[in-house]
Amino acid sequence: MKAARLLKGFNFLYFALLAMFIPFLPVYLDKQGLNPAQIGFIIGTGGFITLVAQPLWGMISDRTRTIRKVMLLLLFCSAVTGYFLYDSDSYFQLVLFAMLLYFFLMPIDPLTESLNFRIAEASGISYGSIRTYGALGYGVTALLTGYVMSYFGVHSMALLFAGIAGLGLLVSWMMPDAPVSGKPVTLSSLRQFLSNKETLLFLGLVFVCSIPARMNDTFLGVYIGELGGSPELVGQAWFLAAISEIAVFALSFWWLRKGKELILIAAAGGFYFIRFFLSAWLTDPQLLAYLQILQLLTFPVFYSAAIQYLYGIVPVEWRATGQTVLALLFFGVSGIVASYAGGAIYEAFGGQILFLSISALSFLGMLFGVGLYRVYGKQ
Repeated sequence: MKAARLLKGFNFLYFALLAMFIPFLPVYLDKQGLNPAQIGFIIGTGGFITLVAQPLWGMISDRTRTIRKVMLLLLFCSAVTGYFLYDSDSYFQLVLFAMLLYFFLMPIDPLTESLNFRIAEASGISYGSIRTYGALGYGVTALLTGYVMSYFGVHSMALLFAGIAGLGLLVSWMMPDAPVSGKPVTLSSLRQFLSNKETLLFLGLVFVCSIPARMNDTFLGVYIGELGGSPELVGQAWFLAAISEIAVFALSFWWLRKGKELILIAAAGGFYFIRFFLSAWLTDPQLLAYLQILQLLTFPVFYSAAIQYLYGIVPVEWRATGQTVLALLFFGVSGIVASYAGGAIYEAFGGQILFLSISALSFLGMLFGVGLYRVYGKQ
């Protein structure tokens, strides 16, 4: 149980770093004078970096038979890189340090989620009871970051990021090591994993649903700013979104039923449609921030159901590969499409058209999920 408590603390701190990076990097870049297309370029290119970095560090973890030591290295490099990113103002430095942070910070996610699922199984507790602390860390830090940016300036994020990363290093240092079990991630195992039709269709569903979610992650803060909202309001919006996840993750043992994952993903797609459609028509940034409480019916339902479904359709020895592929789709491939396409749409047509576009894509995701449930959900 000590391992579970330390892992909960690590989830809080790691997702705190993600809160400063995913929703606030676009806001920081906007404050440095970059336009939506440039912001989309940086974040989209970061998606390519993630696409390479996540399987690379996963293979390093497999080969060295350790997660803890890999996390320590990645966290240390993230602390240094994040400090310099949020202390930079030239375009070249912003691109350089953003790419490095994508390389070091994002690969920690699939390692953390794998640990969450494995330790939850070993301890006889639900995955959501651990992942809840990640949502809490994300929400509290998003709120804190908004106030820090407003009252101490945007460059104050440098010290805040480095300080949280330092605490994460301390907690991970105390965590017991967790040797990687099963087969290492190889091209042959990946080909075998991807040869199943149900797996391919499921990953297609994840991809379609992830693109609108990632577009919202990237451009919500910029849109709130365009409507006249402050960094504090951006922080409040993400605080509401993250805090709303806590009860959903914590009660996942109650609502997440085997065999119902696909219909739950479809339902999340439907609520994504409602959330983004309403976002397109709101002109009051305060109301747009309050709307983010609909996160409780979208991301935690979608992601918890996706992980459980994935672990149910792949052999045990390929779960690490499957977790990596799922993370690559959500944070890598979909992030690339979302950032490049979203930046171009935003620059050409504005925020309203962007949110109408992603609401339409979410509606398609809902229909896709219902279709897959009719074929595979009742088997």
